[in-house]
Amino acid sequence: MFLTAISSIIIIIFIIGLGYVLKRKNWFDDQFGKGLSKIAIKVALPCAIFSSVLKHLKREELLSLSDNLIYPVITVVCAYIISYILVKLLKIRPGRRGIFMNAIANTNVVSIGLPLNMSIFGAASMPFFLICYITNTLSTWVFGVYLINNDDPTKLEGGNGESKFNWKKLIPAPMIGLVIGIVFLVAGIPVPHAVETILKYLGGMTVPLSLIYVGIRLADAGLTSIRFERDVVMALIGRFIIVPIIMIVVVIVSQKIFGVDMVPMLKGTLIVQSGVPMLAVLPILATEAHGDVKYATTLLVSSTVIFIVIIPILMEILQFI
Repeated sequence: MFLTAISSIIIIIFIIGLGYVLKRKNWFDDQFGKGLSKIAIKVALPCAIFSSVLKHLKREELLSLSDNLIYPVITVVCAYIISYILVKLLKIRPGRRGIFMNAIANTNVVSIGLPLNMSIFGAASMPFFLICYITNTLSTWVFGVYLINNDDPTKLEGGNGESKFNWKKLIPAPMIGLVIGIVFLVAGIPVPHAVETILKYLGGMTVPLSLIYVGIRLADAGLTSIRFERDVVMALIGRFIIVPIIMIVVVIVSQKIFGVDMVPMLKGTLIVQSGVPMLAVLPILATEAHGDVKYATTLLVSSTVIFIVIIPILMEILQFI
């Protein structure tokens, strides 16, 4: 488990480093990063989500998974509520608010959460992992991306800190990919092999493109720009302390008070997934909404490194729950 966490971090840091080095060598001009972000969000990610739905979900499993969805849903809702309260108490500035709330509530469930869960609990844990995957995907692309888009500091009205609602951004491209994928799954519509392969190749670019973009942003800002200021520290506390505590409380209350007979693998999956780092596309989402990209990049890089310490701690706590 420890080695899996280490290998995940090495892979991520290597690809970020590649983007950083190539940018420093002037392989990319200033417009390249913008184009990269659009390809990742509007082309690669919708294909990745569509392919993931058909690959990891089964039509007959959708109903059977619904009973266990309550646990991650309660946790995510509580995370949004607490992060919103923190935004108000800390008076986090426009351009960071949506990023801050997403950093606490949503995770890198595919490129880190999935391989981590498989290495710890094995393939038998996939049905339990899927409830976290579904919840996180819906949370990110139904509500999370709206928070970031609606926090665009370039569209503030009258200095009141509220941005104008943009109906065009209510349903982003990745959400369309999710909806179409579920329709294909429920209706049993076959996907031609050639189309499936194209979607797989395009979807496979999502994480590398996102991480290369992070490297480009780091090169533009400079490594010395990464500082653990208050807003960064509070987001990390929310992601790695507050959210796991919420999930642990949900599990304990379900078992002790409501008498739910929760299988160990479900319990373990829920708690481990609560400690996964932040979204790989967070800096790209910030770019699209003219948000604080430097802040989003700092959160992604720092959370990816810190999670290696968090997971062993959660595994130790799991023994007593």
